[in-house]
Amino acid sequence: MSFVIGRGDELAEGPAGRLGRYRALDGSEGADLFLDLDGPHAMLVVGKRGYGKSFTMGVIAEELARSRGVAPVIVDPMGVFDTLAEDAEGNPVPTDVVSSPAVEATSLDPKSWCALLDLSPESGAGSLVWQAATESATIAAMRDHVEATDAPDADKRAAINHLNLAASWDVFDPDGLSAADLGGPEVTIVDVSGLEARAMNAICRGVGEALYRARVRGTIDRLPWLLLDEAHTFFEGVAEPALRTILTRGRAPGVSLVTATQRPGAVPPVGISQSDVLVSHRLTSEADLEALESAQPTYMNGSLDDRMPTEPGEVVVIDDATETVHAAQVRWRDTPHGGDSPRASDYIDSDTAPTVGTD
Repeated sequence: MSFVIGRGDELAEGPAGRLGRYRALDGSEGADLFLDLDGPHAMLVVGKRGYGKSFTMGVIAEELARSRGVAPVIVDPMGVFDTLAEDAEGNPVPTDVVSSPAVEATSLDPKSWCALLDLSPESGAGSLVWQAATESATIAAMRDHVEATDAPDADKRAAINHLNLAASWDVFDPDGLSAADLGGPEVTIVDVSGLEARAMNAICRGVGEALYRARVRGTIDRLPWLLLDEAHTFFEGVAEPALRTILTRGRAPGVSLVTATQRPGAVPPVGISQSDVLVSHRLTSEADLEALESAQPTYMNGSLDDRMPTEPGEVVVIDDATETVHAAQVRWRDTPHGGDSPRASDYIDSDTAPTVGTD
């Protein structure tokens, strides 16, 4: 019998996406395993490199794009999810790729502006940036605000230089991404792969806050699902407050968060404890296993280490909503997977390349 992660065994009660099939002890596949797409969830997908973490994110994105009533958004730091826009097996996967994303400068509060620019709020330059962010809605207006103060010239130069650096990233725009841009039925891929970590974080912060505020204010009807690959990058930067808000308060307005990382040990405790669904591919790092073990539920017999998958695509799913644990094999992607690592052999002409044991 099929089971719906996050809901139970009532497949007909609302939208659900097929995650894969149950995996027996002998490796054979069993009944279909689905994921609830009807209500809000906080999901954490983990796994060491090469075992299918990003692949699983792609499967979830495909199912969301084909579901009704949801608005899936992927913040893509590696540039691997644009393949969702390519031809798909079966039903198409509606996709919109935003290749040059920008957000409003007001997405960041004054404290976050100082953090973004590595300035102490108590320093001369930091206090100027704080004041400018409080009074201004654009970087240009922030620079003008700093120029107009009677602060020491050295402090003004430092503040303006830091603001010029932020402007050089080209990620702040009064007409940046809004909830209306992100709230459609297609999966929106926000490609931040060409940006440095601070700029990525600014985009993620703006996207997360826009989706959350829109649902609180009732300005978008669909339930947003925000998907983040390499999530530790965002938990370590200025995006963290927005992610924490969704994790701790997103259920009421109906905002879901799916985070994926190969370093769960680098994810703050709230990122693990607030996740009601954990999808674990293979992990071997002691620090990563300890991070997950610290939040292991009492209803799980044995340790996660004892149940750890051994092959790519295999997962253990801990579903806190139904207090169940499942061993599964993630289904194949219907669109091409963009996360495979290149191999030297892919670029060698087999007719001319020497083989092992030849000169």
